[in-house]
Amino acid sequence: MKDKRLSRELFFSKTCDYLNVYLPDQAGKSERTIKTYRDGLTVFRRYITDIRGVSLLKFKFEDCTYDLLLGFLEHLRKTGHKAASCNNRMAAVKSYLWYVADGDISMQSVALSASKVPRIKEPKVQREVIREEDFAALLLAPPETRIGTRDRTLMILLYDSAARVSELLGLTVDSLMINADPPYIHIHGKGNKDRIVVITERTVQHLRHYMKIYHPDHRGSDPLFYTIINGHKDRMSTGNVERILNKYAELIRPEHPDLPAHVHPHMFRRTRATNLYQDGVELELVARILGHSSTETTRIYATPSVEMMSKVMKDNSIPEEEQLWPEDEHEIARLCGLR
Repeated sequence: MKDKRLSRELFFSKTCDYLNVYLPDQAGKSERTIKTYRDGLTVFRRYITDIRGVSLLKFKFEDCTYDLLLGFLEHLRKTGHKAASCNNRMAAVKSYLWYVADGDISMQSVALSASKVPRIKEPKVQREVIREEDFAALLLAPPETRIGTRDRTLMILLYDSAARVSELLGLTVDSLMINADPPYIHIHGKGNKDRIVVITERTVQHLRHYMKIYHPDHRGSDPLFYTIINGHKDRMSTGNVERILNKYAELIRPEHPDLPAHVHPHMFRRTRATNLYQDGVELELVARILGHSSTETTRIYATPSVEMMSKVMKDNSIPEEEQLWPEDEHEIARLCGLR
Protein backbone atom coordinates (compact mmCIF):
# COMPACT_ATOMS: atom_id res chain seq x y z
CA MET A 1 0.00 0.00 0.00
CA LYS A 2 1.37 3.43 -0.97
CA ASP A 3 2.28 5.71 1.96
CA LYS A 4 0.31 8.94 1.53
CA ARG A 5 2.03 10.79 4.35
CA LEU A 6 3.77 14.02 3.39
CA SER A 7 7.51 14.35 3.72
CA ARG A 8 8.48 15.71 7.15
CA GLU A 9 10.31 18.57 5.44
CA LEU A 10 7.11 19.91 3.87
CA PHE A 11 5.58 22.84 5.73
CA PHE A 12 2.07 21.44 6.02
CA SER A 13 3.14 17.89 6.93
CA LYS A 14 2.33 18.35 10.63
CA THR A 15 -0.76 20.59 10.54
CA CYS A 16 -3.13 17.63 10.94
CA ASP A 17 -1.48 16.48 14.17
CA TYR A 18 -1.17 20.06 15.37
CA LEU A 19 -4.86 20.87 14.88
CA ASN A 20 -6.43 17.52 15.75
CA VAL A 21 -4.15 16.17 18.48
CA TYR A 22 -1.86 18.77 20.01
CA LEU A 23 -4.25 21.73 20.37
CA PRO A 24 -7.28 19.84 21.80
CA ASP A 25 -5.60 17.01 23.74
CA GLN A 26 -2.27 18.41 24.90
CA ALA A 27 -2.72 22.20 24.92
CA GLY A 28 -6.36 21.98 26.03
CA LYS A 29 -7.53 24.65 23.59
CA SER A 30 -11.23 25.29 23.04
CA GLU A 31 -13.03 24.48 19.80
CA ARG A 32 -13.26 28.18 19.05
CA THR A 33 -9.50 28.68 19.44
CA ILE A 34 -8.75 25.64 17.30
CA LYS A 35 -11.07 26.99 14.60
CA THR A 36 -9.22 30.33 14.69
CA TYR A 37 -5.86 28.56 14.22
CA ARG A 38 -7.26 26.32 11.49
CA ASP A 39 -8.63 29.35 9.64
CA GLY A 40 -5.30 31.15 9.97
CA LEU A 41 -3.33 28.24 8.54
CA THR A 42 -5.91 27.78 5.78
CA VAL A 43 -5.57 31.42 4.72
CA PHE A 44 -1.77 31.01 4.75
CA ARG A 45 -2.06 27.85 2.64
CA ARG A 46 -4.14 29.71 0.06
CA TYR A 47 -1.58 32.48 -0.04
CA ILE A 48 1.17 29.95 -0.78
CA THR A 49 -0.72 28.07 -3.50
CA ASP A 50 -2.97 30.71 -5.06
CA ILE A 51 -0.89 33.88 -4.73
CA ARG A 52 2.69 32.58 -4.68
CA GLY A 53 1.88 29.67 -7.03
CA VAL A 54 3.80 27.07 -4.97
CA SER A 55 2.48 23.53 -4.62
CA LEU A 56 1.93 22.11 -1.14
CA LEU A 57 4.19 19.25 -2.25
CA LYS A 58 7.06 21.68 -2.80
CA PHE A 59 6.68 24.28 -0.03
CA LYS A 60 9.11 23.37 2.76
CA PHE A 61 9.73 24.74 6.23
CA GLU A 62 12.92 26.40 5.03
CA ASP A 63 10.84 28.31 2.45
CA CYS A 64 8.85 30.00 5.22
CA THR A 65 11.22 32.94 5.52
CA TYR A 66 10.90 36.27 7.30
CA ASP A 67 10.42 38.07 3.97
CA LEU A 68 7.74 35.61 2.84
CA LEU A 69 5.78 36.19 6.04
CA LEU A 70 6.05 39.95 5.61
CA GLY A 71 4.64 39.43 2.11
CA PHE A 72 1.80 37.41 3.64
CA LEU A 73 0.99 40.30 6.01
CA GLU A 74 1.07 42.77 3.14
CA HIS A 75 -1.29 40.55 1.14
CA LEU A 76 -3.74 40.39 4.06
CA ARG A 77 -3.77 44.18 4.39
CA LYS A 78 -4.30 44.67 0.65
CA THR A 79 -7.24 42.24 0.65
CA GLY A 80 -9.09 44.17 3.34
CA HIS A 81 -8.15 42.33 6.53
CA LYS A 82 -8.19 44.47 9.68
CA ALA A 83 -5.13 44.68 11.90
CA ALA A 84 -6.55 42.27 14.49
CA SER A 85 -7.36 39.70 11.79
CA CYS A 86 -3.85 40.00 10.30
CA ASN A 87 -2.28 39.47 13.73
CA ASN A 88 -4.48 36.44 14.41
CA ARG A 89 -3.55 34.83 11.08
CA MET A 90 0.13 35.40 11.74
CA ALA A 91 -0.18 34.11 15.31
CA ALA A 92 -1.52 30.82 13.97
CA VAL A 93 1.50 30.38 11.70
CA LYS A 94 3.95 31.30 14.48
CA SER A 95 2.29 28.95 16.97
CA TYR A 96 2.41 26.08 14.47
CA LEU A 97 6.09 26.68 13.78
CA TRP A 98 6.96 26.62 17.49
CA TYR A 99 5.01 23.37 17.84
CA VAL A 100 7.13 21.85 15.06
CA ALA A 101 10.34 23.31 16.53
CA ASP A 102 9.59 21.76 19.94
CA GLY A 103 9.72 18.34 18.30
CA ASP A 104 12.61 19.04 15.94
CA ILE A 105 15.44 21.31 17.10
CA SER A 106 16.57 21.88 13.51
CA MET A 107 13.37 23.87 12.93
CA GLN A 108 13.99 26.37 15.74
CA SER A 109 15.76 28.83 13.46
CA VAL A 110 12.66 28.95 11.24
CA ALA A 111 10.36 29.49 14.23
CA LEU A 112 12.67 32.13 15.67
CA SER A 113 12.78 34.00 12.37
CA ALA A 114 8.97 33.94 12.16
CA SER A 115 8.63 35.20 15.73
CA LYS A 116 10.46 38.39 14.74
CA VAL A 117 7.75 39.35 12.28
CA PRO A 118 6.16 42.38 13.97
CA ARG A 119 2.53 42.65 14.96
CA ILE A 120 0.50 45.28 13.20
CA LYS A 121 -0.46 48.05 15.59
CA GLU A 122 -4.17 47.82 16.29
CA PRO A 123 -6.18 51.01 16.79
CA LYS A 124 -7.50 51.30 20.32
CA VAL A 125 -11.25 50.76 20.26
CA GLN A 126 -13.49 52.46 22.79
CA ARG A 127 -15.61 49.56 23.97
CA GLU A 128 -19.15 50.51 24.90
CA VAL A 129 -20.70 49.86 28.29
CA ILE A 130 -24.25 50.38 29.49
CA ARG A 131 -24.78 53.36 31.76
CA GLU A 132 -26.32 52.73 35.19
CA GLU A 133 -29.62 54.49 34.50
CA ASP A 134 -30.00 52.76 31.14
CA PHE A 135 -29.23 49.39 32.67
CA ALA A 136 -31.79 49.88 35.44
CA ALA A 137 -34.44 50.68 32.83
CA LEU A 138 -33.45 47.61 30.82
CA LEU A 139 -34.04 45.32 33.81
CA LEU A 140 -37.43 46.90 34.49
CA ALA A 141 -38.57 46.54 30.88
CA PRO A 142 -39.76 42.87 30.91
CA PRO A 143 -43.45 42.49 31.85
CA GLU A 144 -44.64 40.59 34.92
CA THR A 145 -45.37 37.46 32.91
CA ARG A 146 -43.83 34.00 32.63
CA ILE A 147 -41.67 35.03 29.69
CA GLY A 148 -40.89 38.37 31.32
CA THR A 149 -39.65 36.58 34.45
CA ARG A 150 -37.32 34.44 32.35
CA ASP A 151 -35.95 37.40 30.41
CA ARG A 152 -35.36 39.53 33.51
CA THR A 153 -33.65 36.66 35.37
CA LEU A 154 -31.45 35.94 32.37
CA MET A 155 -30.31 39.57 32.15
CA ILE A 156 -29.72 39.85 35.89
CA LEU A 157 -27.64 36.66 36.06
CA LEU A 158 -25.73 37.54 32.88
CA TYR A 159 -24.70 40.82 34.50
CA ASP A 160 -24.17 39.71 38.09
CA SER A 161 -22.01 36.71 37.16
CA ALA A 162 -20.13 38.55 34.37
CA ALA A 163 -20.30 35.23 32.50
CA ARG A 164 -19.76 34.79 28.79
CA VAL A 165 -23.04 34.05 27.04
CA SER A 166 -21.81 30.54 26.16
CA GLU A 167 -21.05 29.95 29.85
CA LEU A 168 -24.48 31.21 30.88
CA LEU A 169 -26.22 28.94 28.40
CA GLY A 170 -24.07 26.04 29.59
CA LEU A 171 -25.47 26.30 33.13
CA THR A 172 -27.71 23.53 34.40
CA VAL A 173 -29.96 23.43 37.44
CA ASP A 174 -27.11 21.72 39.31
CA SER A 175 -24.85 24.70 38.53
CA LEU A 176 -26.77 26.84 41.02
CA MET A 177 -25.62 26.84 44.63
CA ILE A 178 -28.18 29.35 45.88
CA ASN A 179 -28.50 27.74 49.32
CA ALA A 180 -24.79 28.04 50.04
CA ASP A 181 -23.31 30.79 52.18
CA PRO A 182 -22.41 32.81 50.22
CA PRO A 183 -24.49 31.72 47.21
CA TYR A 184 -22.60 31.03 43.99
CA ILE A 185 -22.79 29.41 40.58
CA HIS A 186 -20.45 26.84 39.11
CA ILE A 187 -19.29 27.83 35.61
CA HIS A 188 -17.64 25.55 33.07
CA GLY A 189 -15.61 28.15 31.23
CA LYS A 190 -13.45 28.75 28.21
CA GLY A 191 -10.64 26.24 27.70
CA ASN A 192 -12.45 23.62 29.85
CA LYS A 193 -11.66 25.62 32.99
CA ASP A 194 -14.12 25.56 35.86
CA ARG A 195 -14.67 28.43 38.28
CA ILE A 196 -17.16 29.56 40.87
CA VAL A 197 -18.67 33.04 40.93
CA VAL A 198 -20.42 34.43 43.97
CA ILE A 199 -23.79 36.08 43.24
CA THR A 200 -25.81 38.58 45.23
CA GLU A 201 -28.81 37.80 47.41
CA ARG A 202 -30.95 39.93 45.12
CA THR A 203 -29.99 37.72 42.18
CA VAL A 204 -30.80 34.66 44.32
CA GLN A 205 -34.31 35.99 44.92
CA HIS A 206 -34.92 36.30 41.18
CA LEU A 207 -33.49 32.82 40.60
CA ARG A 208 -35.76 31.27 43.24
CA HIS A 209 -38.81 32.83 41.60
CA TYR A 210 -37.61 31.71 38.16
CA MET A 211 -36.96 28.15 39.38
CA LYS A 212 -40.50 27.82 40.74
CA ILE A 213 -41.88 28.64 37.31
CA TYR A 214 -39.41 26.94 34.96
CA HIS A 215 -37.89 24.14 37.05
CA PRO A 216 -40.47 23.05 39.62
CA ASP A 217 -39.15 19.46 39.51
CA HIS A 218 -35.50 20.59 39.97
CA ARG A 219 -34.04 18.10 37.49
CA GLY A 220 -30.34 18.77 37.92
CA SER A 221 -29.17 18.02 34.39
CA ASP A 222 -31.72 20.29 32.69
CA PRO A 223 -30.36 23.46 31.09
CA LEU A 224 -31.08 26.46 33.27
CA PHE A 225 -32.30 28.59 30.36
CA TYR A 226 -34.03 26.63 27.64
CA THR A 227 -36.47 26.65 24.77
CA ILE A 228 -38.90 23.84 24.02
CA ILE A 229 -38.57 22.31 20.55
CA ASN A 230 -40.82 19.38 19.64
CA GLY A 231 -41.65 18.89 23.29
CA HIS A 232 -38.00 18.64 24.31
CA LYS A 233 -36.00 21.11 26.42
CA ASP A 234 -32.98 22.43 24.52
CA ARG A 235 -30.40 24.99 25.56
CA MET A 236 -31.31 28.48 24.50
CA SER A 237 -29.23 29.74 21.59
CA THR A 238 -26.94 32.76 21.63
CA GLY A 239 -29.04 34.31 18.90
CA ASN A 240 -32.13 34.02 21.08
CA VAL A 241 -30.35 35.80 23.95
CA GLU A 242 -29.34 38.64 21.62
CA ARG A 243 -32.93 38.99 20.40
CA ILE A 244 -34.17 39.19 24.00
CA LEU A 245 -31.67 41.92 24.94
CA ASN A 246 -32.37 44.04 21.88
CA LYS A 247 -36.12 43.63 22.18
CA TYR A 248 -36.06 45.44 25.52
CA ALA A 249 -33.36 47.84 24.39
CA GLU A 250 -35.60 49.04 21.57
CA LEU A 251 -38.52 49.26 23.99
CA ILE A 252 -36.73 51.73 26.29
CA ARG A 253 -34.67 53.54 23.65
CA PRO A 254 -37.08 56.49 23.20
CA GLU A 255 -36.50 57.44 26.87
CA HIS A 256 -32.87 56.28 26.84
CA PRO A 257 -31.33 57.52 23.56
CA ASP A 258 -27.76 57.03 24.87
CA LEU A 259 -28.20 53.26 24.98
CA PRO A 260 -25.71 51.62 22.55
CA ALA A 261 -27.16 51.00 19.08
CA HIS A 262 -26.74 47.25 19.41
CA VAL A 263 -26.88 45.62 22.82
CA HIS A 264 -25.15 42.24 22.86
CA PRO A 265 -24.45 39.74 25.69
CA HIS A 266 -20.74 40.55 25.99
CA MET A 267 -21.68 44.15 26.74
CA PHE A 268 -23.20 42.92 30.02
CA ARG A 269 -19.92 41.20 30.92
CA ARG A 270 -17.91 44.29 29.97
CA THR A 271 -20.21 46.59 31.94
CA ARG A 272 -20.00 44.40 35.05
CA ALA A 273 -16.20 44.13 34.85
CA THR A 274 -15.81 47.88 34.36
CA ASN A 275 -18.16 48.63 37.26
CA LEU A 276 -16.26 46.25 39.56
CA TYR A 277 -12.98 47.93 38.69
CA GLN A 278 -14.41 51.41 39.15
CA ASP A 279 -15.85 50.35 42.52
CA GLY A 280 -12.33 49.57 43.70
CA VAL A 281 -12.17 45.79 43.23
CA GLU A 282 -8.58 44.66 42.64
CA LEU A 283 -7.81 43.78 39.02
CA GLU A 284 -6.60 40.31 40.07
CA LEU A 285 -10.00 39.53 41.61
CA VAL A 286 -11.84 40.88 38.58
CA ALA A 287 -9.71 38.53 36.46
CA ARG A 288 -10.73 35.59 38.68
CA ILE A 289 -14.41 36.47 38.34
CA LEU A 290 -14.12 36.74 34.55
CA GLY A 291 -12.13 33.52 34.24
CA HIS A 292 -9.03 35.20 32.80
CA SER A 293 -5.71 33.45 33.33
CA SER A 294 -3.86 36.77 33.04
CA THR A 295 -4.68 40.25 34.28
CA GLU A 296 -3.36 41.59 30.97
CA THR A 297 -6.56 40.29 29.36
CA THR A 298 -8.62 41.96 32.07
CA ARG A 299 -6.98 45.37 31.57
CA ILE A 300 -9.22 46.14 28.61
CA TYR A 301 -12.03 46.56 31.14
CA ALA A 302 -9.96 48.71 33.52
CA THR A 303 -11.36 52.04 32.42
CA PRO A 304 -11.17 54.66 35.15
CA SER A 305 -14.31 56.64 35.90
CA VAL A 306 -14.42 60.43 36.06
CA GLU A 307 -14.75 60.12 39.84
CA MET A 308 -11.63 57.95 40.05
CA MET A 309 -9.59 60.41 37.99
CA SER A 310 -10.90 63.34 40.03
CA LYS A 311 -9.93 61.64 43.30
CA VAL A 312 -6.43 60.89 42.02
CA MET A 313 -5.98 64.52 41.00
CA LYS A 314 -7.17 65.77 44.40
CA ASP A 315 -5.07 63.27 46.36
CA ASN A 316 -2.00 64.17 44.32
CA SER A 317 -2.43 67.92 44.10
CA ILE A 318 0.63 70.18 44.15
CA PRO A 319 1.58 70.79 47.80
CA GLU A 320 1.93 74.28 49.10
CA GLU A 321 5.51 75.48 49.11
CA GLU A 322 7.15 75.65 52.50
CA GLN A 323 9.15 78.75 53.41
CA LEU A 324 12.76 77.69 53.15
CA TRP A 325 14.46 80.92 54.16
CA PRO A 326 14.23 82.38 57.66
CA GLU A 327 13.00 85.93 58.07
CA ASP A 328 15.99 87.00 60.22
CA GLU A 329 18.47 88.89 58.02
CA HIS A 330 21.49 87.84 60.11
CA GLU A 331 20.46 84.18 59.87
CA ILE A 332 20.08 84.48 56.09
CA ALA A 333 23.57 86.00 55.88
CA ARG A 334 24.99 83.19 58.01
CA LEU A 335 23.37 80.55 55.75
CA CYS A 336 24.97 82.30 52.78
CA GLY A 337 28.36 82.02 54.45
CA LEU A 338 28.53 85.70 55.26
CA ARG A 339 28.92 87.64 58.44
